[in-house]
Amino acid sequence: MIAFDRFTLANGLTLIVHRDEATPLACINILYDVGARDEEESRTGFAHLFEHLMFGGSVNIPSYDEVSPRIGAENNAFTSNDITNYYITLPAQNLEAAYWLESDRMYGLAFSEKSLEVQRNVVIEEFKQRYLNQPYGDAWLLLRPLAYKVHPYKWATIGKEIRHIEEAVMDDVKAFFKKHYNPKNAILVVSGNVDTEEVRLLSEKWFGSIPGGAKPGRNLPEEPRQEEYRRLEVERDVPADSLFMAFHMCSRRDPEYYTMDIISDLLSRGNSSRLYNRLVKDKQIFTELNAYVMGELDKGLFIVAGKVTPQFTLQQGEEAVFEELEKLQNEPVPDAELNKVKNKIEATHTFSEMNVLDKAMNLAFSELLGDANRINTEVERYMNVSADMIQGQAREVFRKTNCSSLHYRSIKKQTS
Repeated sequence: MIAFDRFTLANGLTLIVHRDEATPLACINILYDVGARDEEESRTGFAHLFEHLMFGGSVNIPSYDEVSPRIGAENNAFTSNDITNYYITLPAQNLEAAYWLESDRMYGLAFSEKSLEVQRNVVIEEFKQRYLNQPYGDAWLLLRPLAYKVHPYKWATIGKEIRHIEEAVMDDVKAFFKKHYNPKNAILVVSGNVDTEEVRLLSEKWFGSIPGGAKPGRNLPEEPRQEEYRRLEVERDVPADSLFMAFHMCSRRDPEYYTMDIISDLLSRGNSSRLYNRLVKDKQIFTELNAYVMGELDKGLFIVAGKVTPQFTLQQGEEAVFEELEKLQNEPVPDAELNKVKNKIEATHTFSEMNVLDKAMNLAFSELLGDANRINTEVERYMNVSADMIQGQAREVFRKTNCSSLHYRSIKKQTS
């Protein structure tokens, strides 16, 4: 059980405090309720660009990364299609210095043309290196618009096109910051060897005077139910043929999510999992094969992805995967197999409660889902999943007409 206190400052900032006297560290985690799904289709990649810009200097602190090491801090950030998350971990006695750093960024960026140019070039280079010039790097740039036709999940966090980042101007940047980076759109979590009342007072001191702004509204288009099988075939200079299969599923907030997450573990968690045992080890159709849930806040995707051995075609690989998915629909999962997966989930959750940063991030995300106390009920939700629930979700999700399949062929294999 993770104990915490929750406050709301007058400007609308949500504050959660978790005290852990077993560590000498403290962590500040700030989750902003903004991700790639909040972008305009003609201006994508902004949420991720902003992640970089937030380290480019604020009103009173010219260089975040110069100050951070001086106070013994480690910091980083990440962006997804749903959220942008910043964190800093440091010795607990230096906590107020972290407050100074983080509050100044929320208060206002420096908005210099130099910083924009530098970070824009960094993101453009990342786009090229990770998505265009890396083997299989463009797979998600292809798979997302295959699976999604109207919802903004159809573009990746990095953006839809490099051109959108290249053409970003200062007015666009300022407007994005003003709309999304304010107290009402943020969740602040402080965890570690801290005093709850002191944290509340520090939060009032450093964040309380920042104008609350307005919570941005969302009116995102709902993706229609997929009723036809989709396939895209591409050829690239890569070592091996790869298969990517995407199935529409529920959202992270839905109770069915826990069933789908367990299904992903049944299929591919560890060397005793179904896909590894049957399609990698026994039949040797794949050299590697994984199944996982994306966990998006809107209705998301269940992914099966792997590399096919030279003796088999992508079509044969896909047919073999469907055979395994059909078994989940037609045959109840044995109790022993299901309990084994549940035990692994419980162990993973227990380990995640040991790290001060993990606890801070999990509390923030649980609060975004609707209640920070979900962090204490997650395991129970998994334990309540039954074999009947697995069969029901498998039948609903693993329809062939719900599948978008990317056949990623190796040019080398075709010409050898």
